[in-house]
Amino acid sequence: MIQFESGGEMANGYLAIPPSGIGPGVLLLQEWWGLTGHITSVADRLAAAGFVVLAPDLYRGESASHPDDAKRLLMAMDMQQAASMLRAGAAYLLAHAAVAPKRVAAVGFCLGGQLALYAATAHPDVIDAVVDFYGIFSPKIPVDLSALRARVLAHFGTRDGSISVQQVEGLLAGITASGATCEVHWYDAGHAFFNDGRPTAYDDRAAALAWERTIEFLTRTVGARG
Repeated sequence: MIQFESGGEMANGYLAIPPSGIGPGVLLLQEWWGLTGHITSVADRLAAAGFVVLAPDLYRGESASHPDDAKRLLMAMDMQQAASMLRAGAAYLLAHAAVAPKRVAAVGFCLGGQLALYAATAHPDVIDAVVDFYGIFSPKIPVDLSALRARVLAHFGTRDGSISVQQVEGLLAGITASGATCEVHWYDAGHAFFNDGRPTAYDDRAAALAWERTIEFLTRTVGARG
């Protein structure tokens, strides 16, 4: 865990450095559960693949294991503070000696997928690519897709009961209208299929394929692995 300056105060985050000591940056954004062990394990996996990863603690020390608590934390999240933390996290990575080349991708899951797209539209000067795992916009997260410049990779499950095909198609249409490019992949899986900490949701085959595609996309868009 490290601290970084955000909006005049200190924010916390989990930092993972690749074995080589250098690599492009990844801003890793949490699900609505918070900065859990699942997210830090994903950060470690990304670091092992050659990326310098920062997962900011958007809930400031709190996390949840029950949906009601997760919903409470999400509703209590200050969007202005979160936006500041996203930019500060990307800036921290860009200033870090281990980050080379000086490029940053935002990778997020569910809530984090929405926030990754938000970060790319609100701060296009510091976010070069986005990986969205099953994240669709909510009214709490205002995303202006017309400002999107980053390349996008998106993963969705065909059996996701919380996200409809029509919603995904609307998102893709908005990205296309912005002039940005989006690679979308569908999996025979439900929501949160990548979260191996939730056995009822996890799908190992879909997760493995999505991971392979994510690493290839990140290598291609923000730089070679260290």
